Amino acid sequence: MTDSFAFPHDFLWGVATAAHQVEGNNVNSDCWFLERLPGTIFAEPSGDAVDHYHRYREDIALIASLGFTSYRFSLEWARIEPEEGYFSVAELDHYRRVLETCHEHGLTPVVTFHHFTSPRWLLAAGGWEDPQTPERFARYCDRAMRHLGDLIGVACTLNEPNLPWLLKELGLGGEAPERRAEVPLWAAAADRLGIDASRVAPFQFTVSEAGFDIKLAAHQQGRAAIKAIRPELPVGWTLANTDIQAAEGGQDRADRIRREVNERFLVASRDDDDFVGIQTYGRTVFGPDGVMPAPEGAPTNQMGEEIYPEALEATIREAAAIAGIPVIVTENGLSTDDDAQRLAYLRTAVAGVESCLADGIDVRGYIAWTAFDNFEWIFGYGPKFGLIAVDRTTQERTPKESAKFLGSLAGRRVAESV
Repeated sequence: MTDSFAFPHDFLWGVATAAHQVEGNNVNSDCWFLERLPGTIFAEPSGDAVDHYHRYREDIALIASLGFTSYRFSLEWARIEPEEGYFSVAELDHYRRVLETCHEHGLTPVVTFHHFTSPRWLLAAGGWEDPQTPERFARYCDRAMRHLGDLIGVACTLNEPNLPWLLKELGLGGEAPERRAEVPLWAAAADRLGIDASRVAPFQFTVSEAGFDIKLAAHQQGRAAIKAIRPELPVGWTLANTDIQAAEGGQDRADRIRREVNERFLVASRDDDDFVGIQTYGRTVFGPDGVMPAPEGAPTNQMGEEIYPEALEATIREAAAIAGIPVIVTENGLSTDDDAQRLAYLRTAVAGVESCLADGIDVRGYIAWTAFDNFEWIFGYGPKFGLIAVDRTTQERTPKESAKFLGSLAGRRVAESV
């Protein structure tokens, strides 16, 4: 990264959160339900999380004080529509206050309408394999936009719809419908919901062609609902695109997985989306028998994965070449207790963004994952991705040096012409 490089004046420098990971007490969501079942794959329940639901004003003020120009967060469908067809005005008003607070502090709100969690009633209705899910999602997008749309800066429909296909390759989820009864968690969920286990289809863990079709239709119908309220609002979805590489003998496997996980979703973005969000943390190397471990002696993150910040530049270039539309880095970060290690990672990752911009690739922003040390899904509170530390006993926030560094980059922009 060169100190003389000036990013575009409207380049978004931000941090991201997801509602379930930070708000706390998301009691009507499918994830809250799954965290507490027998045989759960979640290390611990989310509980109070970091209480962002009540602390959003000071949290947003802190993000802005660090120099950031945008804040990506998600609306929680399970709060807004806790029962099918019932929309909570009180919860919509809450998110309106969150948006207003962003504007008060000069932050562009990048709003995700669905970040992994769905209402529990949707899971009971067949989740992300049910043919009615796209229509239900579009109805929710319409209602949210009518209440909030005038304050949204950038809209993301679905977060990482492609992730389950990658997780399956890593040995997590992806069971065919007829095999789900053999998985303790899905069997327990089916029993509690009163449905057949073959119909348990949560967003994060379901791999099927029906699931692909339902997610794509939900994205398209959700985008149409958002555009119907504000045609000029930039709308896209965000993708979990790892840098897929091949070791000796693994080329065919890597090519197949690249097509399934990265390329077909980028092709789907090509014609009608205003941008594609790219979310990259590292590379995944495939040998003839599957995923290769981190190279011997390579530094690793808290989940044992190789630290490889160069991956971001590769996935931006891939997205630009295939989708042919603007790119926003909507997540990128490192799970580590060593903030000096995180700082080095961020420097290399941002240098990759700089290289893409210098080559004329239309990159509109860099939004780091994540604002706060938070609830990292099945891993619980162990992994530390946050640029801001949180003492969960006192809920005290402490910015790390990596937050100050990244926030300072917002000042390196071309002055806006008058």
